[in-house]
Amino acid sequence: MGGTEHLTVQREGATLVLTLNRPEAKNALSLPMLVGLYDGWIEADEDDTVRSIVLTGAGGAFCAGMDLNALAGQGMAGEQYRDRLKADPDLHWKAMLRHHRPRKPVIAAVEGHCVAGGTEVLQGTDIRVAGASATFGLFEVRRGLFPIGGSTVRLQRQIPRTHALEMLLTGRPYSAQEAAGIGLIGHVVPDGTALDKALALAEQINACGPLAVEAVKASVYETAEMTETDGLAAELERGWPVFDTADAKEGSRAFAEKRPPVYRRA
Repeated sequence: MGGTEHLTVQREGATLVLTLNRPEAKNALSLPMLVGLYDGWIEADEDDTVRSIVLTGAGGAFCAGMDLNALAGQGMAGEQYRDRLKADPDLHWKAMLRHHRPRKPVIAAVEGHCVAGGTEVLQGTDIRVAGASATFGLFEVRRGLFPIGGSTVRLQRQIPRTHALEMLLTGRPYSAQEAAGIGLIGHVVPDGTALDKALALAEQINACGPLAVEAVKASVYETAEMTETDGLAAELERGWPVFDTADAKEGSRAFAEKRPPVYRRA
């Protein structure tokens, strides 16, 4: 199991939990954190016993955005990872889910600050839970910067355009309640319980057929920008093979026998 000094990895049953672990900097993105994140996504993709991923932050924060000094590898915390970035100049975008989409569902468990690059990483996740005091926002324009982590493309596809433009152009903070109201997050829970809620959702996913779950996720993203006709055709191509799997047969038998299914990804 991987991880770095700024990214911890642990297993909770069939769920891989990735924790941004730089609380003294509100988990601002550093090179060690980005390397750990990328390795975590790949570990989840390649390990068939992992059925879901939870992304969270340590110390009561999710992520306060990019730490440009740390990304540049200044100081010992970054130097040992410079070769990874040189070998794959796209690594940071993959880590931030801009240029990589894990096969397994990714659930975000947000407490505290989830702003700038944190909100951009959030847009790469599939299901989102936040503590009541969490704060969201894309602050880049207030600093004369551009939210280049994908927000000008993704945000308007995930929430109504008027809300996307307001968030992008004002650079103001959003409460968890307001973020839920515009559809950026799905659940608002009492502070300190976001991870518990995310793990509970992960358990529900883990109880389902893994081949079906992965195919459903792939179909949703694959067809998002297609016409309805093209999307329905692509859905059939993606979905029909699932019915021929051993998992599908096991699910039907278990339902008929009124017992929990035992899926084997076959």
